[in-house]
Amino acid sequence: MDHDKEYILKTAKEKNVKFIRLWFTDILGFLKSFAITIEELEDALHEGVRFDGSTLQGFIRKDEQEMIAMPDVSTFTLLPWRPKEDSVARMICDIYQVGMEPYIGDPRYILKKSLKRAADMGYTLYTGPEIEFFLFKNSTSPETLDRGGYFDLTPLDVATDIRRQSVLTLEEMGIDVISSHHEGSHSQHEIDLRHEDALTTADSIVTFRLTIKEIGQLNSIYASFMPKPLADQNGSGMHIHQSLFKDDKNVFFDNTRKNLMSTTCEQYVAGLLRHCSEFFAVTNQWINSYKRIARGFESPTHVTWSTTSDSALVRLPRCRQDKPDTMRVELRNPDPSCNPYLAFAVMLASGLEGIQNNYDLPESAEITRDSVTTNDFVPLPRSLNEALQHFESSNLMRETLGEFIFSKFIENKRMELDMFNKYVTDYEIKEYLPIL
Repeated sequence: MDHDKEYILKTAKEKNVKFIRLWFTDILGFLKSFAITIEELEDALHEGVRFDGSTLQGFIRKDEQEMIAMPDVSTFTLLPWRPKEDSVARMICDIYQVGMEPYIGDPRYILKKSLKRAADMGYTLYTGPEIEFFLFKNSTSPETLDRGGYFDLTPLDVATDIRRQSVLTLEEMGIDVISSHHEGSHSQHEIDLRHEDALTTADSIVTFRLTIKEIGQLNSIYASFMPKPLADQNGSGMHIHQSLFKDDKNVFFDNTRKNLMSTTCEQYVAGLLRHCSEFFAVTNQWINSYKRIARGFESPTHVTWSTTSDSALVRLPRCRQDKPDTMRVELRNPDPSCNPYLAFAVMLASGLEGIQNNYDLPESAEITRDSVTTNDFVPLPRSLNEALQHFESSNLMRETLGEFIFSKFIENKRMELDMFNKYVTDYEIKEYLPIL
């Protein structure tokens, strides 16, 4: 660790770094930051930096709480969009109380706790996200740049250069990209990140979101991770590919079983299916998130798993016999506006419950997009209010997130619902004013 600190100090000097931005997220996943000068870096690496910790509580921040932001030395990187002559670096922080106990309101700490539970069982969680987003002409209305569709190229896809610039910038920051392409909706795009350990992936997602917005701004374009900005188009999801490794072996793979799914893999998927309604408020946390979860828009709507269907909650991608490390399961309901630290924590907790309690995996639903009916399978939550009801009654969510974040999250979401219920929408004016 001391060697890493020395390396960072040396690199910062060589790269002419003037400011270091310290990053962390609040409960809702919004990136928070403050800057220190290069002269303060050495002290920050050894002792952390004091700040107002109430900023971690989301919309409901109340009393000021002094906390310590301790930079994670493994996250040091330069911000490529800042001037080279006066470079700016960033480091992601763990949050501690003044006595240096981990702060129970830090989402990154919550994920680390879930990962430790997995480690105690001998497992390491690897994740790979497919992140969808829109590029609009401005932030005040969803005016699209193109009418392109899935995998379309120019002249329909006018944002090819923005995607290319984004990928190059992400890779410059140490984030490995597998692929990028135009998505199915107008002005929608997808960039897929390489599988990493879950903590690294969560750090990469928060970095990804800011990077895409910065690149958009440099091109006078607004990048949005809003789940459903266009009523007649597919919304944006963030499918999460997951696999568990034990002693460098993918424990989801078993070439003697159907679909190459090991018993552990089946139990993990069964855990995701059984507890999905409980964690849905975390993976799909906004009122707008539930406009995406609708039939006909390539989104999961029911509690199912499949090897083929894009309506299933969990999909099992095809795996080759000679590529056991590629065996994984894909959870399709999360959207890109969630807090990845909390989302990964609750996903993992649900899967581990399935393993520890030997859950049975139901039959797969090899179904076409339009064949699901409400009578066939259990529907997923259809509103934030419904999802919150499942969340509030879940002992697993309470235990996984801890009482503090559990209760603060509910308080934030109830405030959001109250605000929305007071708002008169354009739909109400258009539909009701002429007739009532």
